[in-house]
Amino acid sequence: MNPSIETIAEHASFGGVQGFYRHESSTIGLPMRFGLYMPPNSALTNAASADLRIAAVVFLAGLTCNEETFAIKAGAQAKAAELGLALIMPDTSPRGANVVGEADAWDFGLAASFYLDATQEPWRAHYQMASYVASELISVVAQRWPIDVNRVGIMGHSMGGHGALTLALKHPAQFKSVSAIAPICAPTQCPWGKKALSGYLGDDAASQNSWAQHDASALMQACARGAPFPSGILIDQGLADKFLLDQLNPDHFDAACEAVGQPLRLRRQVGYDHGYYFVASVIDDHLAHHHARLAQLV
Repeated sequence: MNPSIETIAEHASFGGVQGFYRHESSTIGLPMRFGLYMPPNSALTNAASADLRIAAVVFLAGLTCNEETFAIKAGAQAKAAELGLALIMPDTSPRGANVVGEADAWDFGLAASFYLDATQEPWRAHYQMASYVASELISVVAQRWPIDVNRVGIMGHSMGGHGALTLALKHPAQFKSVSAIAPICAPTQCPWGKKALSGYLGDDAASQNSWAQHDASALMQACARGAPFPSGILIDQGLADKFLLDQLNPDHFDAACEAVGQPLRLRRQVGYDHGYYFVASVIDDHLAHHHARLAQLV
């Protein structure tokens, strides 16, 4: 039985459809919104046959963003239409949880979930974004649209880049390709990350032992069996990014990949900052990266 999905809006875009939707999430315990771009020849199809299903890339947005940000600002629909890729864009946190203080800071709480499953009160009741993205969202989308759940990649920007890297490393069977733009690569070692991890997971000694499970550099370093993504990971980082030195730490992830033999293209881009002008400048390369890997799985 298909889940009940409310259509908020749908727009024709490069021969396909950019839509925005809402559904009742059993994982979050609240309504969740998401964006979805379906390319030409599949946008209005409710395919029952597995061989008609298409590959998809989940995009995780950053701090202060929502399910519309990437769809409106990145200009990704043209390349997705060309490649025949679906784009799935979840919101960045639950809405309507009414947690005291959730809107007090721009880098914690509302629109700042860090894509993990909170264990601390009062966040644990609804802030279960890791499970939502990795399990429920993809299933919900695939029950209504012709998405091939065996050909799904994940990417993200900033906080969403952190989410993409960590979820891919923890769920390599679910996500077959991964990339990131200006990601938070070592949240256990930066102010944004420490604030989020201590708030959602706890800051006592026992809780801090779990932080590494949400740190892409630590997760990669712990890959005892070698490269989890032998076809490669793509990261773009702007060298004019004001958050580069204090918050992002791509060199930590680079070193971790080198230590375990994980192929990584870390492109350090001169002149680019942290915003969506940068995202829009490199998005075609990222979608091509995912398509190259996912196309091999047909």
